[in-house]
Amino acid sequence: MATQTKLRYLEVVDICDNVHLRRDNTGLYDVAYNSEPLVPLYLSESPDSPVIGLLRPVIVEQLKIENKKSKENGKEELWILRLDPSEHITLRCGLSGPSACLRNFLDTPSKRTAALKELCERWRDTELFPDVCGPKKWRAEMYPIYADPFGVHDHPLIAGHEVGLNYVFEMERSACALFGLVTYGVHMSIYDEIVQNDGQPGVRVWVPTRALTKPSFPGYLDNTVAGGIPSGMSVFESLVKECMEEASIEADIVRKYTRAVGSLSYFFRNAKGWLQPEIEYVYDILIPPGVDPTPFTPRPLDGEVESFELVSQDQLLRQLKSGLFKPNCGLVIIDLFIRLGFITPDNEPDFMKIINRLHGSFDYDKW
Repeated sequence: MATQTKLRYLEVVDICDNVHLRRDNTGLYDVAYNSEPLVPLYLSESPDSPVIGLLRPVIVEQLKIENKKSKENGKEELWILRLDPSEHITLRCGLSGPSACLRNFLDTPSKRTAALKELCERWRDTELFPDVCGPKKWRAEMYPIYADPFGVHDHPLIAGHEVGLNYVFEMERSACALFGLVTYGVHMSIYDEIVQNDGQPGVRVWVPTRALTKPSFPGYLDNTVAGGIPSGMSVFESLVKECMEEASIEADIVRKYTRAVGSLSYFFRNAKGWLQPEIEYVYDILIPPGVDPTPFTPRPLDGEVESFELVSQDQLLRQLKSGLFKPNCGLVIIDLFIRLGFITPDNEPDFMKIINRLHGSFDYDKW
């Protein structure tokens, strides 16, 4: 699990933000992964349709098979494949206005959700991609997908209607990486301030060890509280939910003491090659000095955490540089130490590179 070499901070970032795109007149490629070609996934056939994902060659081939099966069974094809000369794929959502295509059965978020749900569940049951959305990886949790990945987090349950939203459909959490869809999460650090042995200010941070039964990164270190944002739930309410489920932190403590401190964005390709562009909203709780720390003390509840430990600053940095943290959690720790003034332009030669990489845009302009 751990690396044998002491990592620099920028190398910790490299482990997580590890997709680097290049576009030329022949197509789009991930130069960091043997220049694998990637095909943009558009929401619809409209000329101004947003790109919502990126598809690997193996998925492109599977979508061809899906269309062939649909045609043979007299069903509507789900995908429009434009692979020569300008490679892209769209959901068959149809065009709006007088030129609308009659085959527009995916013209609402609920219709898209239903069609993609059937697809993903079939892939799960046939174990087509068992390392991503097979029975052992299935999360039974729906994630929201947005037309603009950097736009508003709206939802039909909140807005009361489906028309005119940034929200375009929702998909099983484990399957999002198959389509290179942007996903969202919340991460929080609970810490206290101390004076270190050398008289300098320091911190201690509550660090959990992930359960060995977790489907991803079992046994790695994590942030105090972290989790995905389910479809239909606001960012902060997702944090409140995770605080209780993972760490037994009561909602009134979270609401009173939590500070929103920013966000991180990175483009991660996992060990199996699947694409996971992610945005994480970051929060802190600084345990107030002189108060009973008991309400701020995390305890495992839902089985996703083996244990929590209040870790000193020096130990935390050793763990980080030894590769013991789940990759995106390492980024949150670096961000925390930058914000607290422990990583600075004077003591870190890669400071600006790190800052820029912690707030990337997935090379979205190249999609």
